[in-house]
Amino acid sequence: MRDLKIETARAFVPLLQPSRYKAAHGGRGSGKSHFFAEKLIEDCIAEPGDSGGQGMRAVCIREVQKDLAQSSKLLIETKIKAMELGEADGFKVFRDVIQTPGDGLMIFKGMNDYTADSIKSLEGFKRAWWEEAQTATSLSLELLRPTLRAEGSEIWFSWNPRRKIDPVDQMFRSAQAPTGSIVVKANWRDNPWFTGVLEQERLDCLRDNPEQYDHIWEGGYISVVSGAYFAKHLTAARADGRIGRVAPDPLIKIRLFADIGGTGAKSDAFALWAAQFIGKEIRVVNYYEAQGQPLDAHLAWCRSQGYTPDRASFWLPHDGATNDKVYDVSFESALKKAEYAVTVVPNQGKGAAKARIEEVRRLFPAMWIDEDKCSGGLAALGWYHEKRDDERNIGLGPDHDWSSHGADSFGLMAVAYEPPRSTVLKPIDYSTRGIV
Repeated sequence: MRDLKIETARAFVPLLQPSRYKAAHGGRGSGKSHFFAEKLIEDCIAEPGDSGGQGMRAVCIREVQKDLAQSSKLLIETKIKAMELGEADGFKVFRDVIQTPGDGLMIFKGMNDYTADSIKSLEGFKRAWWEEAQTATSLSLELLRPTLRAEGSEIWFSWNPRRKIDPVDQMFRSAQAPTGSIVVKANWRDNPWFTGVLEQERLDCLRDNPEQYDHIWEGGYISVVSGAYFAKHLTAARADGRIGRVAPDPLIKIRLFADIGGTGAKSDAFALWAAQFIGKEIRVVNYYEAQGQPLDAHLAWCRSQGYTPDRASFWLPHDGATNDKVYDVSFESALKKAEYAVTVVPNQGKGAAKARIEEVRRLFPAMWIDEDKCSGGLAALGWYHEKRDDERNIGLGPDHDWSSHGADSFGLMAVAYEPPRSTVLKPIDYSTRGIV
């Protein structure tokens, strides 16, 4: 077996230890892909000795891979050449695969092409490297994990985080991470071979695209997407320190602004913002979202937060007076029966969505938002964007996706906001009081 000397950045050293699951997340320029490509080649060289002459079988995966140009094959080929490895060392590059020492094999696949039956072709494989794993679906993960079950098999993941609820983040960045997983975070500053070209790209991004910088270069979750309606406003609020910890005033009532969902399994989500109007400030202190649940479930959450009828009141959109299809009762009447004060905001007619967006933009400088309790709602506001017809280059109005429910209820809050009435003090006429 040939000896190789491979330099490893300190951030990736924990991943050199054997583990069923290895994961590296972070931003651009960290060297994640380079590390795993080199580690895969190293393991392929070592495997014949470890398994009595049987070569390593490895699969490099993406969720969607339309052709090999989207795979990690070229990167691995480049690494093989840089290490001066060739056929004499057991490596031979073919159009679709790479042969590895001891009749081993390295293949490149898109997980969405596999079914419960075809995934069985990966039985006996001992390495799987899932690149761009932020796009991995729960179904694909469920297919792959039990298939690679050979003794000593490992599954690797590398990705730039996108959303906290993405399956790979739920898998590795929560309390339910697989036993024995090794998870590291690596960013550009952890890369000792970070180039001057990349450094200039990083600085340009920081200057020209500050709202995307944290996600692209620091591996943060997407807080705003390009073209989002409130992208600049969220960025400014963070810069001003208006997104952070916001304590509610115990003497002021909570206002609950809802976007109404349904009770069916495929119904729209129910979204709720809790806020206080204090002077000219709008303090947004909590956010709640649920899908397919009855009103009792929503009210149970409200009570758990202390939003009882004596402490809180509801604002509903115009359809709050419409009966639910399952329970044949309106949200307005049900909330009143639960002893809440309810205000139904009138239908704003054509252009209502645009009006809500403009009101939010106008009032954003007066808003303070609790980052922890409103994390789900902030994600929705940062994602809420226009649907476009790219062929005709025209906008089609707000895209009705997962983010629209949180954004709509936030817009309802902006529409319902009334600034405090200013009191003009008139000079006292002392002559009418018998005073000269």
